[in-house]
Amino acid sequence: MKKSTMTIALAAALLSISVAQASEFSGGWIGAKAGNNRSSVTGFDTKGANTYGAEAGYNWDVNSLLLGVDGFFDSNRQAAHNPAPYSYGSRIYGLDFKLGLPAGNWLPYAKLGYARTNANGSASAFGGSGAHLGLGVEYKFATHWSVAGEYTTDSAKNAGSKLTNNNLTIGVNYYFDTPYVAPVVVKEETKAVPAAAPKPVVVTPQPVPRKAVFAADSSADSLFDFGKADVKPSGKAAIDKFTADLKGADFEVIKVTGHTDRIGSKAYNQKLSTRRAEAVKAYMVESAGIPADKIEATGVDGSYPVTKPGECKGNKKTKKLIACLAPDRRVEVEVAATRTSK
Repeated sequence: MKKSTMTIALAAALLSISVAQASEFSGGWIGAKAGNNRSSVTGFDTKGANTYGAEAGYNWDVNSLLLGVDGFFDSNRQAAHNPAPYSYGSRIYGLDFKLGLPAGNWLPYAKLGYARTNANGSASAFGGSGAHLGLGVEYKFATHWSVAGEYTTDSAKNAGSKLTNNNLTIGVNYYFDTPYVAPVVVKEETKAVPAAAPKPVVVTPQPVPRKAVFAADSSADSLFDFGKADVKPSGKAAIDKFTADLKGADFEVIKVTGHTDRIGSKAYNQKLSTRRAEAVKAYMVESAGIPADKIEATGVDGSYPVTKPGECKGNKKTKKLIACLAPDRRVEVEVAATRTSK
């Protein structure tokens, strides 16, 4: 009962926190771990021993949360317990469900699942199934690799006595998904068609296309910090200037398109670019009073870079590559308007 209450409280705490960064932990993975096992049997003391294990699973992004399932196997080495002679170890295998809260390269999580415990040595009579609880923190230090620290607990019973295992481990995990690298799109140039000679008649003024490109995290007209979707003060000033030019003009719709660079997965870039476009739309509605139904906000997953092929080499997220790809991280605002007053 006490363990279940702890798990429910942790899940509630995770759900109460909001995160602006999309997950980098989705997909299939496999890992190995090692650490310390603290075990005890009713009537005997608690002793520590080495533990080793392996696990594999799959994670899904659900809004700002991460849900996962994984199978595991732990081998706890034998240790001598008092009153002597009483030496035993155990093997544990089972299935866990994971609830995590990804924040950039970090993933705090909780586990709740099923475990089968089989003891050996002097405690070979102990065996059974029960709840498997765990808490952990994972850090993604490379494209495919992460390191995780984890605490788990389980138990087995025999004739009124209870065997309890508490494991504290450090593990290394390998993720199979490869970050999506957008192909270079070469746009064909459109040949200009000579305009027809103007007719000596009065014509209705045609909408004049206006387009502004705001860099996401460069020094000029900066809208956002890298990997974020909150509009910065310098970006707000640039948007204010653009919307001020629309006063007294008629237009049907304003198109706001968010772009990202090629770093990260396709799903991550789609989410980030969409949130940036929505943030610009929300600010235009709030500051300029433009009706929300007059603004279309969409995101692009990094498929339309403005940097030239071969200009920014590499795929690893380094400071040099991030700086080189800054022009690709942008928000484009486009409107066709007819001036009716000055």
